[in-house]
Amino acid sequence: MAMDQKDSAAENGKGDNLRWWVLLTVIIGTFLGRLDQTIVSLATPSIIQDFSITVSEAAWISTAYILANAIFVPVWGKLGDTSGRKKVYILGFVGFIIGSMLAGLAWDLNSMILFRVIQAIAGSADYPTAMAIIAVTFKAGKERAQALGLWSTSFAAASVFGPLLGGPLIDLFGWRSVFLINIPIGIIGLAMAMFFVKESVSDKRTVKFDWPGAITLGIALSSLVLVLDKGLDWGWLSGVSIMMYIIVALFGLIFIRIETRHDEPIIDLGFFRNPAFVGAIVNNFIVFMGLIGGIFLVPVFAQTFLGYDATSTGLIFIPMTFSLFIAAQIGSRLDNIDAGRVIAISTLIAAIGMFSFVFFIDARSTALDVILPLSLMAFGIGLAMSQRTNIIASTVPENEIGSASSALALVRNISGAFGIALFATILQDSTESHVLALARESVVNSAGQLAYAQASTLIILKAQVLAYHDVFIASAAILFIGAILAFFIKPGTAAKPNTGVFAEA
Repeated sequence: MAMDQKDSAAENGKGDNLRWWVLLTVIIGTFLGRLDQTIVSLATPSIIQDFSITVSEAAWISTAYILANAIFVPVWGKLGDTSGRKKVYILGFVGFIIGSMLAGLAWDLNSMILFRVIQAIAGSADYPTAMAIIAVTFKAGKERAQALGLWSTSFAAASVFGPLLGGPLIDLFGWRSVFLINIPIGIIGLAMAMFFVKESVSDKRTVKFDWPGAITLGIALSSLVLVLDKGLDWGWLSGVSIMMYIIVALFGLIFIRIETRHDEPIIDLGFFRNPAFVGAIVNNFIVFMGLIGGIFLVPVFAQTFLGYDATSTGLIFIPMTFSLFIAAQIGSRLDNIDAGRVIAISTLIAAIGMFSFVFFIDARSTALDVILPLSLMAFGIGLAMSQRTNIIASTVPENEIGSASSALALVRNISGAFGIALFATILQDSTESHVLALARESVVNSAGQLAYAQASTLIILKAQVLAYHDVFIASAAILFIGAILAFFIKPGTAAKPNTGVFAEA
């Protein structure tokens, strides 16, 4: 008997260790996928020069990746639930490694776009399957929250280390290295996934995959992401943009109609009857819209007005990563506090951090002036990282966690695109408005051309700084609204799968 108990304890200890190895495995995969998204932007100037293409042509390298990623996330989520999450995760990993190798060998723009699409399709398998793997590996509520919190920090870490690692890689080995570096790291992650991750699959196996839903959702999403990405260049009310809006609305309605009638919908609309699920989705949309929309301008400001290079810009983001990580660990242990309150307070702190940029950012700012508001904002985001993700995982049936997490991934991707589109428009319009206002209010006490030139330069500089302030104020306001709405989030029980409630409407 004593020997049996000893063997049982040893087996339990081995199982405990295995769970955390599984977490480390999916963290590596998620980090690698998000790192690739952030690091490629640094390589774009070198790619432009090497391929002799224009900036607008080069933009399709990122746009194609975003489009393909958005389209295939729900497909992988559903396939993971029904065909095996480990199987789909490994398939995505292999595809990502192959896509990275091909992108590193690309010879012109067309080949690069094609290989980036392959990368994106494969990489989009990571998020929904990784979250589902964590959810089925960590059953206990507190452990699951800690695991999801740690995993979620890999997103922010990748956005920071992208510029930090990308700069030296490009300077030393050229732009192809940002793709080829994925191969050795990817092989390590793939080996870990094959060894540590156990297969898990929904009890309900797919008989008829929802291809009509996947196709209509893909058309709607690709049109939405495309107009968000290109709308500022096209004009938000141009003929092309209006056509995109019509396609989004039309195929969005067709998708909803298909999902209400399909026995195994790619996204179960019954999830949206659950107030906790809806609240978490809405808060994620607001938080990531405010976060990505506001923060994407910080590196631009640092390099344009403070004279930082890409590597130096990456360094000022490191304290933000530590702040996010520490906050995530603190937040994952707040399981005795109502999740809605934690999310509300977290979002409010992030709003304060974003608003504090107004008082710290100008043309004479130091690195510390950028680090302080960044770190406060990151602390606020990180404090409820596990709660935001755990609500999604705990309020849906286990056999549909992949589908639910793909909905969360879609929301985060689209909210980031919304944020960038919104705040880029605000920045442009606000700059023009401030230039006109400052020009009307300025008096040049000299008739020389040099004095007028200097005055014009100062007016434009001041207008641009004020425009950045407007962006941060708008972002803070959005986060503040998110904090208020979060107080109404009430975590509940798991939703019933495929309820078909919308079919009655």
